[in-house]
Amino acid sequence: QIHLVESGGNLVQPGGSLRLSCAFSGRITDAYILGWYQQAPGKQRELAATITPSGKTDYRDSVKGRFTISRDNVKNTVDLQMHDLEPEDTGVYHCNARHMVDGQTYWGQGTQVTVSS
Repeated sequence: QIHLVESGGNLVQPGGSLRLSCAFSGRITDAYILGWYQQAPGKQRELAATITPSGKTDYRDSVKGRFTISRDNVKNTVDLQMHDLEPEDTGVYHCNARHMVDGQTYWGQGTQVTVSS
């Protein structure tokens, strides 16, 4: 069984920064794509960023240039560095691991990010 636990969410003013971290236990091999998803209030969960085992990254257009995803395959973590935060970035951020071959997917419980003055 694989468990993902997020941390780092907080209340921050517009223009501020946060770093989210996701620690995973169990066997997350280099066959998993890791990602962060945002669930804004009243909306469906939406991709924010992903990173492949080789380090290739992908971002939603609205966060490009502001968010950076990174992974540490030794420490079993995936982080999301967020800068220039906007009120639209508010939501619960969930960590995700998806197997590249069979699509098996795991989710964390999420961490709350609130951007407000």
